[in-house]
Amino acid sequence: MTVINETLTFSTRGRCDLINITEHVADVLTRSGIRQGTVTVFVVGSTAGITTFEYEPGLIKDMTDLYEKIAPSKSSYSHDATWGDANGFSHIRAAFTGPSLTIPFEDGSMYLGTWQQIVLADFDNRPRNRSIVVNIIGS
Repeated sequence: MTVINETLTFSTRGRCDLINITEHVADVLTRSGIRQGTVTVFVVGSTAGITTFEYEPGLIKDMTDLYEKIAPSKSSYSHDATWGDANGFSHIRAAFTGPSLTIPFEDGSMYLGTWQQIVLADFDNRPRNRSIVVNIIGS
């Protein structure tokens, strides 16, 4: 069994910036030479998440609208009073989404549906540089 970790960095705009990172993860998997196993994609930080959905303009807007309903950016949060950074909504959205995703693969290809992409969701209230750890375990 082989274990590989690689860190990818993405510059984001914040404010529910949704970025398709599927090809970047697939590239790491291809370069690893591992043929079967699992790949875990993990975002470092408590104001971003990793998910999957069909990455197209209509659904991107639907997801952005959903996150605004779940944790409105204009609401007041106890976290904001604690730290004064006005990003309590970001933490709630990230906790709801989760920081990681594990995908099985075989023959060097991830088991993703035809329209299923891996998406980095940056919820913070400012632009960020996000580190994504791609962990591959297999043979």
